[in-house]
Amino acid sequence: MAVLTDDIHKINWWHKIDLGNGITTPGRVDSPAVLVQVNLPQSLQGLSVLDIGAWDGFFSFECERRGARRVVALDKDWDYPTIGKRGFELARRVLGSKVEDVELDVRDKSPERVGIFDLVLFLGVLYHKPHPLLALERVASVVGKQLILETHVDMSEHDRPVLAFYPEDECANDPTNWFGPNRAAVEAMLRVVGFRKVELMSSTPVVRKPGEGYVRGAGKSQYGRMVFHAWK
Repeated sequence: MAVLTDDIHKINWWHKIDLGNGITTPGRVDSPAVLVQVNLPQSLQGLSVLDIGAWDGFFSFECERRGARRVVALDKDWDYPTIGKRGFELARRVLGSKVEDVELDVRDKSPERVGIFDLVLFLGVLYHKPHPLLALERVASVVGKQLILETHVDMSEHDRPVLAFYPEDECANDPTNWFGPNRAAVEAMLRVVGFRKVELMSSTPVVRKPGEGYVRGAGKSQYGRMVFHAWK
């Protein structure tokens, strides 16, 4: 147990994962709280699931726990030193999980390379892509039935589809945040890439700190997080 605890503290965790025996990884994100917002079906019995941008694998392992017959965790950023794959591999080993792993960028995804899945998770990834519509086209190509999309949103005061563009690090001081679409833009893009039904499942505004904003220079622009479920 002491060795496991030591190994856990050597890893830069993003997800809080319950490893059993009272041990939970010290992630920066309250993964169980996000899980509630995502509204993942309680039973995934017999389904195949692809988790895009899996990182430490919290959602991959949860899908397996809910009965999915096959789960594939996909992430290109495992090769980044600040992210790494050690968390995923440790959690998989400790949990005795059979979740598969694939290192591949979203733009390289296709049915020929990864297959087609009943359920695809695309959580916290869209706004990191410099070509969001192209990214959604690639994602849609491997969705057999349903997509669950969670994303940062901006410009929510507008009814027509619009996207805020962040050329530098305006959004959360992170240069990998490229776009903040509003609800209408996300729904429109999902329909354009082939989803016949789109539903907003949850919306969480970002609380501004006194004297500053999550997005610099946003003025009165309304931003936050949203979760969408889309069906083919």
